[in-house]
Amino acid sequence: MRKVGAGQLSFAFADSPQGGDDEAGSDVSDAHTWLLLRADDKEAQTPTAQTGEGTHLLEQVARPSNLAKALRHVARNKGAAGVDGRSVEEVVEASRQLLPALRRQLLSGQYHPGDIRRVWIPKPGGGDRGLGIPNVVDRWVQQALRQVVEPMYEPSFHDSNHGFRPRRGAQTAMAQAKGYIEAGYEWVVDIDLSKFFDRVNHQRLLNRLAYQVKDGRLLHLVHQMLKANVVLPDGMRVSTDEGTPQGGPLSPLLSNVVLDELDWELERRGLRFVRYADDFQIFVRSERSGQRVLKATRRFLEDRLRLQVNEAKSSVDRPGHLNFLGFCLKQNSEGGVEIHLSARTEQRLTQRIRGLTPRNWGSSLRGCMVAVNRYLRGWYGYYRLCTEPGARRLSRIDAHVRRRLRAIIIRQKGRCPRYLLRHLLQRGVSVKSATKTAYSRRGAWFKSSTYGMHQAYGNQWFYDRVTTLMRLWERENHQPKWVLPQQLTLFGA
Repeated sequence: MRKVGAGQLSFAFADSPQGGDDEAGSDVSDAHTWLLLRADDKEAQTPTAQTGEGTHLLEQVARPSNLAKALRHVARNKGAAGVDGRSVEEVVEASRQLLPALRRQLLSGQYHPGDIRRVWIPKPGGGDRGLGIPNVVDRWVQQALRQVVEPMYEPSFHDSNHGFRPRRGAQTAMAQAKGYIEAGYEWVVDIDLSKFFDRVNHQRLLNRLAYQVKDGRLLHLVHQMLKANVVLPDGMRVSTDEGTPQGGPLSPLLSNVVLDELDWELERRGLRFVRYADDFQIFVRSERSGQRVLKATRRFLEDRLRLQVNEAKSSVDRPGHLNFLGFCLKQNSEGGVEIHLSARTEQRLTQRIRGLTPRNWGSSLRGCMVAVNRYLRGWYGYYRLCTEPGARRLSRIDAHVRRRLRAIIIRQKGRCPRYLLRHLLQRGVSVKSATKTAYSRRGAWFKSSTYGMHQAYGNQWFYDRVTTLMRLWERENHQPKWVLPQQLTLFGA
């Protein structure tokens, strides 16, 4: 038996069984089946405590069906191991023993969150963003807590809050922003909160939670999670006095609780706004009004919520010049509003494609295309909201991907001109075009755009092998269920 890190849980994980991979895979599959059965128990259908009446919420968090549902959610999201090194699959495999033990720990008050592993990821605009990765068991508890508390807060959240909420997302946020601009609110107050997740005041957050969460044990549990120590990449262990760990399942709900006060303050002032987590924009009719709103909102954020506004990244401008959730909104000559990719999004995509198709690619071309396809499909799943004028940029991105792949082919097949010439002739290229391409004194990037390479590897060849963004967009937007006005309609409207 191997113990979990001291100070977190008193129960132990079983050592991994000896045997082949098939046996281990069978154990994990059986554990998933068991969790599914536990999550579907009849007692899971018991309604949760109503807002303001829940003095026994911890019992609902520790309910076996709620814990089973929470672990299944964590397992679907996968994710890296925390400080204790335990993977998601290890916890799932041991769930039959862990679930009742965790339930006892929660109800007896003996559960203590473990340390949080800090990792740094590069930000698109420069610098690094810190993510906190809790242990898998701690993510399990956070998800179980969220499943009980979130339904209590959801009805009271503002309609202009679209971040991390059921039936809402970037799609509904862009729809609302588009509607405001079409209604004549053509100036945007864009406010950037500096290191929001690192600067949340713990006491204010707990006070906000206490308005609806009447179970003191649950509030104490949240307080412990907020105060969990952070282990830096160099192994240093530091305490936490403010902020919420960005990376746990509970963090999105806590951010919405903190900024809900801002939402209703903007509503009280009669302002039109759209918020997604800590990204929000306010829509006004004139630049002068925007400057006045920017000043007043900055004062409220800093004096009341104790958050810091990034002056360098906050401004009042036309929507076409601003980035919101990776898009920008531009008005056309007919007064309509079109959704385009922002310049920052295109730049990030280009950099990512360059990283996936390096000049010195040494493996098979098929492996490169598999990696490109995987990334582009995931990317398109989010950025498919572009309207037709904005989607035209997708064709240029597709052409760039094809050209980079052609350049890889040239480097792999053309170690010397005669090898490339022979390959092009085998591909059916005319002698004249093949010779002109193979014996050009220019580099592989220039050759990738020559007529000979287009003859050998035309667009149709890539259509059958590489994800084409524009074709995906055209296919979806010609189907009735993907007609744009329906696509951009607010859910539930």
